[in-house]
Amino acid sequence: MSEEEEVDRIPRNYSGALLAVIAVALLAALGGLIWSYTLGSRLTSQQTQLAEAKQQNLKLEAELRGTDARLNVATDALKTSLGLTQKQLDTRAQQIIQREQADSRRLESAEKQTAQQVTDVTSAVTDVKTDVGGVKTDVAKTQSDLAETVTQLTSMKGDLSGHSSLIARNHDELEILKHKGDRNYYEFTLTKGQKKPVGTVSLELKRADSKRSKFTLVVYSDDKQYEKKDRNLNEPLQFYSGKDPLLFEIVVNSVGVKNSTITGYLTTPKSAPGPAPTGQ
Repeated sequence: MSEEEEVDRIPRNYSGALLAVIAVALLAALGGLIWSYTLGSRLTSQQTQLAEAKQQNLKLEAELRGTDARLNVATDALKTSLGLTQKQLDTRAQQIIQREQADSRRLESAEKQTAQQVTDVTSAVTDVKTDVGGVKTDVAKTQSDLAETVTQLTSMKGDLSGHSSLIARNHDELEILKHKGDRNYYEFTLTKGQKKPVGTVSLELKRADSKRSKFTLVVYSDDKQYEKKDRNLNEPLQFYSGKDPLLFEIVVNSVGVKNSTITGYLTTPKSAPGPAPTGQ
């Protein structure tokens, strides 16, 4: 290779490298310009926001000063209208605060008292429930005892159509029948030859024999007479009475001294009318 050719090739290589360096520098400069523009835009935006915030703060400060001024004017007007000094105004405010605190304490005390009263009432209700439970138990036991006693009463057939019923042979057993509550009971003592009202009917003793435990009596009902002749003690004597005939029963338990009296009871259905009140 000649010297001329070698000299020509060196400048060309040098020119290519220089162009590459220049291109890189241009790109770097362009990137820097873009970054600078972006940073400038952000800075401008933040400066604008800061200026707006300052304006808002100035506005708030002005409003606050105005509010303070109005408050001062109102306070001065209040002092003037009430004729109070600042010390008197402070004293009045303290009194109001103390009164509110006292009211609060009274309210708290009343609430505690009410809560205690509610507790007492709840306790009392519990006691009542306990007492009621005890009464229910007693009633249940009484009913059970009554049912057991009733089963021990004598059941006998009456003198009409073979109808059977429980009878009482003495006053205690009659009280048991009364507690059943399914019929009305009227006790009586008849004297020989005397016509006596019993319930809604009348009865008259004709004869009595304590040795034979027998008696004869007449029943007066609905303008009719029914003679129960030579009947036995504790025998159900039955007859019908009333507009809608209902079954009545008479049971004689004993014959008195000298065969002049008998003692027993009349029983009627619950639906049967009762005797008229005395004096009517």
